[in-house]
Amino acid sequence: MHPLITQLRFARAEFQRVFAGVSAEDGTRRLLPSNALSWTVAHLANQEQSYWLLLAQGKESVLYPDLNNQVGFGKPASVPAWDEAWQIWETITHTADAYLDTLTSADLTIHSEFRGQPVAESKGTQLLRTIHHYWFHIGEVHALRQQMGHPDLPQFVGDMSTAVYTPEE
Repeated sequence: MHPLITQLRFARAEFQRVFAGVSAEDGTRRLLPSNALSWTVAHLANQEQSYWLLLAQGKESVLYPDLNNQVGFGKPASVPAWDEAWQIWETITHTADAYLDTLTSADLTIHSEFRGQPVAESKGTQLLRTIHHYWFHIGEVHALRQQMGHPDLPQFVGDMSTAVYTPEE
């Protein structure tokens, strides 16, 4: 497995960890001007669906066709149901993993095409953007949970034994 895929999986695990113990009520609570936590879960699922299902594989029929309209960047605020947001995230990331597991360093230099045109970022840059996007929202979720008064939040990056440095293939 490519080292960046390992780092994506670690970022996803930390994303899940920052939500540990969140109730459905708090998951759909909105502290203005921020989005609800459920929106964040569905929003990251939307990015993975866009990059790894639609763009990278050329699938015109994605798993959740209306997801971008609900939680895409710049769209009107929405508050997805907590359990549904996680179900969508799990389904999309599981489906994306089958593709991501096949990528090599050479594949990461390729630009996907959309509607016959190459996209601006290579698959590798999209992978980096996805990893960083997770970390951006992990910090945001942590801050929102502090504002909600949640105790015992993670204090630092978790156990990296599953994401140790390895040189490229």
